[in-house]
Amino acid sequence: MRKVEAKIDVKAKPEKIIQAFTDSKMLSDWWGVERNLIELKPGGLYSLAWKITENGFGYISTGIIKEYQFDKKLVVENFAYFNPEKPILGPMSLTVEANAKGNLTEMYICQNGYQDGPDWDWYYEAVVDAWPKVVEIIKDYLEV
Repeated sequence: MRKVEAKIDVKAKPEKIIQAFTDSKMLSDWWGVERNLIELKPGGLYSLAWKITENGFGYISTGIIKEYQFDKKLVVENFAYFNPEKPILGPMSLTVEANAKGNLTEMYICQNGYQDGPDWDWYYEAVVDAWPKVVEIIKDYLEV
């Protein structure tokens, strides 16, 4: 199956990188997440929502936390993407790793499990474009 990977070195501690994906305020600040429900434990829910209006949610990404190490790793499985204009896409997995390298931390993101078909191709292409930009946004946010 296809996967999308992105890596970048960040001047931040590993725990700050993982926190950027698990803390409500940080998710809002750098990624524009409007609401979330995150249970920081294996088996816990990981749900993010964007573009919320009086008519409902615009986009939702959700899954179950398989692995959580506050200073090293977050793995979300059964990851699904909800978009009102597309079928529900999933299950996938999302992995965020933070590995210390001296005064830098290598941030690694991998989203995999993309299947075949036009809607999957659309989503894959969107994510191939998005994750490299997202890691730059996180880097800028954390290095301020």
